[in-house]
Amino acid sequence: MSQRVLSTFMQRFDQLPNSLPIFPLPNALLVPGGKLPLNIFEPKYLNMVKDALKNDALIGMVQPKPGPKTIREASTPSVYEIGCAGRITDYSETEDGRLEIILSGLCRFAIKNELSSLRGYRVIVPDWSAFSNDYDEITEPSKALIDAFNSTLRRFLDGHDMPADWDLFNKLSTSNLVNSLMNVLPIDIPERQILLEADTLESRVIAFTAILAGTISNSQTRH
Repeated sequence: MSQRVLSTFMQRFDQLPNSLPIFPLPNALLVPGGKLPLNIFEPKYLNMVKDALKNDALIGMVQPKPGPKTIREASTPSVYEIGCAGRITDYSETEDGRLEIILSGLCRFAIKNELSSLRGYRVIVPDWSAFSNDYDEITEPSKALIDAFNSTLRRFLDGHDMPADWDLFNKLSTSNLVNSLMNVLPIDIPERQILLEADTLESRVIAFTAILAGTISNSQTRH
């Protein structure tokens, strides 16, 4: 399998770090090859971004697990074990003290354990070993899978009265379309996690189609 084309500044698999700051943020999903814009304003995450820029510019995006939270979990939520590291590839400061960044998805990781931190944000020891295939070239799924996804997506959007610019959708690669929709469609956190853990674009499209179809079916059952 050929390798993804990465910028000169993106780390190779054998250059990935032994520790990683993590950003638990619900409904903000990053996958390898995707991009995620973030608006940073909390002091601890401002520290995180500034520290990352001084080092390898990597931040691990993880999803908090849903459910009732204790007082402790409100500030330190339980998170899913698998996340995705992104490199800060765009960065700007605002006049009101915020940082606007774009993370470019690089490689997924499993959380081995968590380290102590003096800067407010959380730091983990990542296990990259199961995810070397994240560096493989992203290949387009078959036309049959893409057609099934688009058909299901159209039904989902119609059922939620969500307008869609299909001319724009048709101009996007399947990867860019899927990566964009994962963060804007009203699907649950566990379903987003399923999409993150899918190993290839093809398996992600299959899973996404099934999630949308299941939502449509559940909505029809309720009515």
